[in-house]
Parts: sequence; structure tokens; C-alpha cells
Amino acid sequence: MDHISFGYDLVEAIRPKRLVELGAYNGMSYFVFCQSMIENNIDGLCYAVDTWGGDDHTGDYDESIFEEVRHHARDNYRGISYLMRMLFNDAVHHFEDDSIDLLHIDGLHTYEAVQEDFTNWYPKVRPGGIILFHDIDARQSDFGVWKYWAELEAKYDTFAFHHGFGLGVLRKPGGPDTDLDHPLMDIMFHGDEQEQHKLRQIYIYNSEYIEARNKAKRLKWKPNHGADGKKKSDNGPRERPAEK
Repeated sequence: MDHISFGYDLVEAIRPKRLVELGAYNGMSYFVFCQSMIENNIDGLCYAVDTWGGDDHTGDYDESIFEEVRHHARDNYRGISYLMRMLFNDAVHHFEDDSIDLLHIDGLHTYEAVQEDFTNWYPKVRPGGIILFHDIDARQSDFGVWKYWAELEAKYDTFAFHHGFGLGVLRKPGGPDTDLDHPLMDIMFHGDEQEQHKLRQIYIYNSEYIEARNKAKRLKWKPNHGADGKKKSDNGPRERPAEK
């Protein structure tokens, strides 16, 4: 929820031909990517890779999770969305080197797991492509994304959001200079401190707005006034008194 508006805008900015998410769970972020592809008329394909069986951090998934994702993808994103129900290490062989424009790594969050995911999938990302890391600030349990992200920041061009549990944005070296023409990309990788701070604040406000709107919907509030502006009786409609 904290980074879905950024995910939507990032897809619009880089217009990926091929997008891959590792660890889709209920499809929240994945379907935001798909929706941006459609609404921005992007000619590309999206792939969600997951066993939909859970892991040591999430616990086991109920089969209904996958069924809901499958039905939603079929009903709304047929032709652009492909669900790959398999291990990440098996799925990687289905992609050519330098073929992925946007990769989102959101699987098991241990240091060893995220390191393995990055190492195995990095060759599949094209020069200039973008790799997202979810939960770079989460330090509970044996989460280790934060530690691996710190190592990557010292080696690559990166940008980080720190609201929620954090989101890391890494750009693979190379690629055409035009990759950075979009204002979003330019600010993340070439902007000054003030511009980058403003960008982070924008997405903090966006996430707070979305969360507040969803909370309001969950309240299922009903007005206590009719269409004519008159207050409704708390006791409901009254029967007409019997005539004497």
C-alpha cells in the first residue's frame, strides 16, 4: 500500500516491454503494474512469479489466494499478464539475458535469499533497467534486505524511499541516456537533495491519502439524512396512527 502510487508512476516513466515480479502474494503491487501498462498504452508483458504456497516469513497460503489472483488476472489483464507458479530459480531460465526492463524482488526477506534472487536475476535485466527491492528498512526477525541493500548502495546508482518498510530503486549500469529523460527518473538519479526530498514527500502523502480513503470505505458509513436533507428517525418509519 505504501508504494503502489510510485509503482504506477514508475511503469509510466520507463514503459517496460517486460516486467517481472518475484513474490506476488495477493497481487496488490503486481496488478498496479498491470493497470499502469493498460492505462498508459504500454505495449509490454507482465509476469508474476510465485509458488503461492507461502514461505518462512509469510506462513502457508490458502489456495484461495492464488485462485483470486488467477481470476482477477484473467478477467482484467488477459493478454498482458502471465502467472508463473514455480520457484524463482526455475522461472529464471524462462527469460533471456538483458530482456527485463523492470524487476521487483519481493520474495523471502533473509539476507541470503535476497542476495540469491539478485545474483540469479541480475543478468536478465537489461542495461539501464530498474530493480526494485521491497522492505529495505524492515529489521524484524531474520529479515536481511536492509543489510544487502546497504551493500548495493555502495556499488550502484540507487534511490530509496523510507516510509512504510522502505523501497529501494536500483538502476543497472548502461543503457541509453534517454532512459533518464522522464522527470521521475531524472530526479531519482540526478536530482539534488531538495528535489529528492520533495519527491519522497509526494509519495508519502499519496500513501497516506490512499490509506485514509481505504479506512473510510471500511467504515461503511451511511448518511443519517435523506435526499431531502431531513434527518432520518433513529427508530425507523412510524406507523400512521389509527383513525378514531
